[in-house]
Amino acid sequence: MASIPIIVKHAGKRHEVELDPTSNGETLKYQLFSLTGVEPDRQKVLVKGGQLKDDTPLSSLKAKPGQTFMMMGTPSGGQGDADLGRPKETMKFLEDMTEAEIARQDGATPAGLQNLGNTCYLNSTLQTLRSVPELQEELQRYRPSRAGQSGGLSDLSSFGLGGMDSSRDMAASLRDLFKQMSETQEGIPPLMFLNALRTAFPQFAQRDRNGGGYSQQDAEEAWSQIVNQLRTKLTITDGAGEGASQTSFVDKYFAGQFESALECDDPGAKEAGEEPTNSSDVFFKLDCHIGKEINHLQDGIRVGLQEQIEKQSPVLDRNALYTKKSKIARLPKYLTVHFVRFFWKRDTQKKAKIMRKVTFPAELDIVEFCTETLQKQVIPIRDKVREIRKDDIDIERSRKRQKLSQKQEEEQSKEEKGGGGQKEPMQKKKEAQEAAESKGKANDKDGDTNMEENFKTDAEYEAEKLEAIASAKKELYELIKQNGSTDSGTNPSGLYELRGVITHQGASADSGHYTAYVKKQARPDNSQAGSKRRDEEEDDGKWWWFNDDKVTEVEAEKIETLSGGGKCFWPGII
Repeated sequence: MASIPIIVKHAGKRHEVELDPTSNGETLKYQLFSLTGVEPDRQKVLVKGGQLKDDTPLSSLKAKPGQTFMMMGTPSGGQGDADLGRPKETMKFLEDMTEAEIARQDGATPAGLQNLGNTCYLNSTLQTLRSVPELQEELQRYRPSRAGQSGGLSDLSSFGLGGMDSSRDMAASLRDLFKQMSETQEGIPPLMFLNALRTAFPQFAQRDRNGGGYSQQDAEEAWSQIVNQLRTKLTITDGAGEGASQTSFVDKYFAGQFESALECDDPGAKEAGEEPTNSSDVFFKLDCHIGKEINHLQDGIRVGLQEQIEKQSPVLDRNALYTKKSKIARLPKYLTVHFVRFFWKRDTQKKAKIMRKVTFPAELDIVEFCTETLQKQVIPIRDKVREIRKDDIDIERSRKRQKLSQKQEEEQSKEEKGGGGQKEPMQKKKEAQEAAESKGKANDKDGDTNMEENFKTDAEYEAEKLEAIASAKKELYELIKQNGSTDSGTNPSGLYELRGVITHQGASADSGHYTAYVKKQARPDNSQAGSKRRDEEEDDGKWWWFNDDKVTEVEAEKIETLSGGGKCFWPGII
């Protein structure tokens, strides 16, 4: 459909605009923004029937060539058109963007990874790791450190090609792979990273016993080995000046700490004066052990934090059973939980899979597994977070109730007006007098005046909501500061939002298929002119399902069906 030349009047000026009947009101507003400097949300374009809305199809205006439209509104700077300049960034339409620019847009389908022969375990692991924004940022800063190395090879990383570095360095190859994935929506073969993984860990290059290519591997093993490699490669500097210190990226964001007590189960050892042994250990994942009595994630974690060990008792001078009980003393920002579904079956000498259904929440409260010292820090913050959420929900519900009440009053008013035309003039006058008398009596009762219901506008509700949330968040951050939770790599609330799930399909431990689910997140670095950001687009509750190179959007309800097995990945809410 051909465009239609129209005239738009604004602030005493006439602007010639090409109206595209196949687009909507939002597109026209961005055209006017480029001409007038008035932001789309501050524009009032007057059309037949009222004000032009963003979702109004322009074809419905039935515009004619040369038709004049009126526009009202001023730029946010409030200085009028005299001081306006052109927008700093030129608006780009989808047709004019490169493949990389399209891939970086909000809502763009992320790139998948091609299966190179039983590599679904690796593809799922990499897609889940890619959901960590801090990791992507740190990888982009990573440069291999080698004595006497010329700058040429490492400089290729700016083009997504790490040269010889990437074939041996897993961090460099992961950096280059993530960069390539950010510039396309197509499936990419992770050849360089796969070669680096198999070079560092030959078990991932094992061949199938039947000669059918490479054998299937365990996603948990791949996750652990990759994280261990990144732990040695990625270092960050905390602080500045003389107080600066080098810290492993993985230790900062992925590592938690246990405080454990090992105590002999034999009463004789206690009577003989054997004391429990206390220790402190670093962990990078929690294990959810699955047994006959395990139905929920928390049950499995509880079992995993208590284990029995047989060892020599120095007091009894013989082997005895000991129970090791662990509590969490440090909560990492990103928490990984491993569902221990694969085990070694001694009678058949084969690995087997536990198919028991174990449910897990969308939000994990880990506070009950923490030490008393840590609980005193996180419980007040956790409760404040929940209070803020409740207030937010209450304000939103109140706004919805008001809208419903307004709608009902409008409908009732229409009905009364519709029926009023059939009444005689004297009847109308009598009803008006009765209504006035009734209102006067109500006002005179006890000397009080009836309160009329005053409805707030959406803008007033939004302002009230923002003010309440800002005040509550200020209190929250003060609370975090008071409790000493200043480490950005920790989770100060003990609440974790489910962000990713790696799941295994199939009953056999040596075959089957891995896929990954990653929750959709906003892209904070996207400031492309012409792309309107909406809260509901940033976090619509939907997930991406990564099935090798096939990427599909799925509803949150789909995640609830994955309780049959896998690895879950929770980042902290704060």
